[in-house]
Amino acid sequence: MRILFLGDVMGRSGRAAVAERLPGLRADWRLDFVVINGENATSGMGLSAAHAKALLEAGADCITLGDHAFDQKDMLAFIDQEPRILRPINFAKGAPGRGYRVFAAPGGRKVLVAQALGQVFMKRPFDDPFSALEPVLKAHPPGGLVQAAIVDIHCEATSEKMATGHFCDSRVSLVVGTHTHVPTADAQILPGGTAYLSDAGMCGDYNSVIGMEKDEPLRRFVTGMSRGRFVPAGGAATLSGVFVETDDRTGLARDVRMIRVGGRLQDATP
Repeated sequence: MRILFLGDVMGRSGRAAVAERLPGLRADWRLDFVVINGENATSGMGLSAAHAKALLEAGADCITLGDHAFDQKDMLAFIDQEPRILRPINFAKGAPGRGYRVFAAPGGRKVLVAQALGQVFMKRPFDDPFSALEPVLKAHPPGGLVQAAIVDIHCEATSEKMATGHFCDSRVSLVVGTHTHVPTADAQILPGGTAYLSDAGMCGDYNSVIGMEKDEPLRRFVTGMSRGRFVPAGGAATLSGVFVETDDRTGLARDVRMIRVGGRLQDATP
């Protein structure tokens, strides 16, 4: 199976890049399944129902969220109406929506997608991601009930992301980190056959401070004072993420590659 995961979509620029480029990438790269992290797609803080619909119409099969899952209040109701949107599995016990789901892919194949929030350096004390993921992984062995499985680990610390990768190794097709908006250069296949990338980066304008216009973040760093709100940068966006090719029989990875398309940063395509 040929899978594309795109990192955090950042504001209008990121949404526009997805809408412009993803339909062509699906065709040119013969993609079977596409996951997008959309938790910063609306003004850099959360995801609205309207913008979720636009990302799905552009070609996403699944949208994951994160710690800003419900910053846009209409998502509280919309997530129960749209099964292709996932919030973190350990967000809160009473939160609407679901943290994992099995999706249909071409050829009658099935894909598990799950998302968990990390605990290290995060602003809220979220539940343990490892114990939240364990029953899901146990119930969906790769090459069994599902032909591929993807885990989005949304957190700050690379150590926690790497630990999640090794915890899931041989049990899923891909573990990919989101949240920091900075793409890492450590795409690899772990010893048990799971593809891994510490952070997919963002789909946004890299002439910025992690996707925000530079002036206000710089002011706060230099002076310790704020003058206004953070505003998503509006220049040309780079689509950042990871491409994985899996073996339907085992559900494990055959190939993994970092992806950066358009904007300021570009890599070779699959």
